[in-house]
Order: sequence, then structure tokens, then C-alpha cells
Amino acid sequence: MRSLLFVPGDSERKLEKGFGAGADVVIVDLEDSVAGTNKVAARATAAGFISNRRRRAGPAVYVRVNDLSTGLTDDDLAALVPAKPDGIMLPKSNSGQDVQQLAAKLRVHEAENGLPDGATRILPIITETASGVLAAASYTGASARLAGLTWGAEDLSAAIGARTARDENGRNTDVFRLARSMTILAAGAAEVAAIDTVFPDFRDMAAFEQECREAERDGFTGKMAIHPAQVPVINAAFTPSDQAVERAQAIVDAFAAAGNPGVVGIDGKMYDRPHQRLAERLLARAKAAVRPA
Repeated sequence: MRSLLFVPGDSERKLEKGFGAGADVVIVDLEDSVAGTNKVAARATAAGFISNRRRRAGPAVYVRVNDLSTGLTDDDLAALVPAKPDGIMLPKSNSGQDVQQLAAKLRVHEAENGLPDGATRILPIITETASGVLAAASYTGASARLAGLTWGAEDLSAAIGARTARDENGRNTDVFRLARSMTILAAGAAEVAAIDTVFPDFRDMAAFEQECREAERDGFTGKMAIHPAQVPVINAAFTPSDQAVERAQAIVDAFAAAGNPGVVGIDGKMYDRPHQRLAERLLARAKAAVRPA
């Protein structure tokens, strides 16, 4: 998952546009972008659209449901699981226990709809509450459904009373840098993908490109988008270059040819096991970025 594009679930026009934007994943949103009075209609619109799209090739489909504290999650799942989305995005996840609770609900809905147990993955947003940030380590081993971990800043701002998540230069302030770092570490511990949060000013493409480059540098493997124009930038930033792939393959091949020793030498430089693991991860990302014809 390099690019994950949010699309409001109550607009067929925006859904059609979103599915054609080139994102790896389309996140059909039933939460923040849908007014409370329109939740029921949005479920019907989203379910019908996803069911129809399932007949065509295209991006993976996740649905952002309303969080567990709202009392709306069960109705969201009842309406959308029959449409067979690839996964559910869980907002305001407070710990791995929330993932386990959602997994139990999904198991019931899958059984009721004749779907294989575990067919629906889970992608939680783990930093939208203070307790969520502090419980980041709890996702390790929480569920086999776990597809990755991502984070968010806006809801956390409201939860802790911060006026803004960014300083006058557009950089995340300390608390939000901590939330970002905890997401990378938690994803590494859980051995799942780390997905960076959205960049809210979709008109500032230069700053957005810079943030994508920094996210890829630091260990994120993808980023969420709020506008179709952001998708190509994300895909470019998180797709390993031909040169990087060539170098990674050379490292992997050198270890294999030498019988997987602790250290190998390539062109006068020494590479050890961490370099081998990094090379293998980069090759896996490059392979995932190539869509089947």
C-alpha cells in the first residue's frame, strides 16, 4: 500500500473519480466526511458502489467506519461487509483490544455473508486519542487481520487541546512528531506496514512532496491522500527507483552467493545483516508496487 485515497461514501460522483485516481487503496469514508444526518444514505450508496466495482479490476477497497464509541459501527459493518471490501479502517483505535473487538464483529458478519473467516483486513488509526498513542505497543499480535498501522493528527489535537498540530513552518510539533514516531515503531514491532497520515493542504504540492520523501526515508511504506492530485506524488515517492532496486538485488544476491554469511563486500563496501534485511524489504516494496496487467 503506497497511496490510500479517502473518498466520501455518500457521493457517487466522488467515488467514481476516486476509483480512477490511480491509488493502491480507496478508503470509502463513512466517518468524518459524512454528516450525521446522512449516515444511513451513505451506507447504501457506498455498499452499492463497492458491489458494482467488485466486477471490475481496480484498487483495493477499505471502508472507514465510525469508531467503536459511537454506537454506529455495527450498522456500518452490517451494510458494508456484504459488499466484500478488502478491509476496514478503524478510527480512534485506543489499543490492540479495539482491533480484537472489531475482528470479532467481522467474524460474525463474514459468517453471515458466506465469506471466509479473516477475509476482511483491519487498518487502525492509532493516535487519534491520547490513550491510543500511549498504547501503541499493544498491536503486536493483536490480530492476524492487521494490515498495517496509521496515525492521525486532527482528532488528537482536539483530544489534548492543541490549537494546531503544525508550527509556523508547517512542521509537526513535538507531540505530533511523537505520535508519528510511535506509529513507525509500533508497525515495526507488529511487522506490518506503517502508513503516514494525510497532508491537509493539497494545494501546497512542494511541501507535500517533501513530506512524502521524509516519510519514505523514515520507514513509512505509504501515505494517505485527501485529494486525487496527491496520489501520483505518493506513488512516485514510495516506489523504489530502478537504481535502488538494482543495488538491493545486488546485496541480496551477494549474501546468497556467499552462503549467507554475516558480512559481504560489494565494490569495496561492507554490508552486514541489517543491510540484507533492508534490501529484502525494498525489493518486496518494489514488487508490490507493480500492479498486475
